[in-house]
Amino acid sequence: MVKYSASSKGAPRAAAERDAARAGLLSGLGAAVRARRNAAGLTLKDLAARADVSERFLVQLEGGTGNISVVRLEDVAAALGTTGAVLLSEVSAHGHERRRERDVVALVGLRGAGKSAVGASLAKQRRVPFLELDALVAREARMSLGALFEIHGEGYYRRLEREVLQRVLEETPRCVLATGGSLVTDPETWSLLRGRARTVWLSASPREHWERVVAQGDARPMRGRPAAMEELEDLLARRRPLYKMAHHAIDTSGAALSEVVERVARAVA
Repeated sequence: MVKYSASSKGAPRAAAERDAARAGLLSGLGAAVRARRNAAGLTLKDLAARADVSERFLVQLEGGTGNISVVRLEDVAAALGTTGAVLLSEVSAHGHERRRERDVVALVGLRGAGKSAVGASLAKQRRVPFLELDALVAREARMSLGALFEIHGEGYYRRLEREVLQRVLEETPRCVLATGGSLVTDPETWSLLRGRARTVWLSASPREHWERVVAQGDARPMRGRPAAMEELEDLLARRRPLYKMAHHAIDTSGAALSEVVERVARAVA
């Protein structure tokens, strides 16, 4: 089931239009700051130090989710060698072109949701690259994700995942991206992705997730875990509120691959 925005007349519609305008402004401002930072050859850490703000704040700002004050905007602008007024004028002058050039569709959901199959088919239909974030992280680390977690721990993985995602969003503005099932549990990374891409949650029942993984020949969910199904149900229950933050939700239960791809295509058209 595709989740649509409210379209009724009157106050709800006006509120929705205001929210959309604000989101567009924040997204455009974030893009302007990021472009200036890249042009200056500054890392997030460099700019944070110059502007006396946190790196986390800059991630949110560049991701289009940071509600920055006028004073802070001037601090960031000064650190970039410009003014807040100039940054805002760049949003107005080039916002449409940036929106047209930036077209990332990101698929989220538990393992077995069909992100790889749907993503590959959707990318072919849209004639854009298909990328899998977990594979890019593993390639960056030069080891499997299992080894990465075992040797370096989850904290290192999360930082590397965010860095790789930031690079993908900057270097591949038009693509379909399949993400790892746990990405949504990292607030900064999830906020960054929602601010820079159209996110789609591919949902299904715990039983369908289970059956799809097993059908792929992967018996790991059952190995040595007698309560594996209950654990999966609990995991989905805990992550559901996070997945619901995606821009669109597509129920894949009982649907053929081609049908799911068409639903996603219509949602992000």
